[in-house]
Amino acid sequence: MKTVRAVFLAVLMSLAATQAFAFLDMFSGPKDVQAENGVVRIPASEVSDGKVHHFRFAGDGPELKFFLIESGDRLRAAFDACDVCYHAKKGYTQDKEFVICNNCGMRFHASRIGDVKGGCNPAPLAHRVEGGDIVISVADLAAGAEFFK
Repeated sequence: MKTVRAVFLAVLMSLAATQAFAFLDMFSGPKDVQAENGVVRIPASEVSDGKVHHFRFAGDGPELKFFLIESGDRLRAAFDACDVCYHAKKGYTQDKEFVICNNCGMRFHASRIGDVKGGCNPAPLAHRVEGGDIVISVADLAAGAEFFK
């Protein structure tokens, strides 16, 4: 019985630690990215883990926030804002395979990110994969400036 109790306690502690790290990761904030020759490049290997990765780009206008997530067989990109809740400037978080609006609580399956637009869906962000990098043009980022004014 002591062995079963010890194993149960070890598993419980492991789960608690995993959840604590996930919780603390929410507060690390978006990663700053810079443009070179009119594009932002992010190594696909850094975001190919099924988790939401938040980024921030400071160009000539307002600070622009976006996220990348791998779902299925591709990487998806969206602004950290939507047509409805962008005024609140709360963005999105992740719960397993869902992305959740931090303002209204709507949940979106990761497989919809970048494909479905309008309403409270994360606003799609045009991008391409080139030579192992996710490439986003500054012009495409600037197209979302209205969400962040």
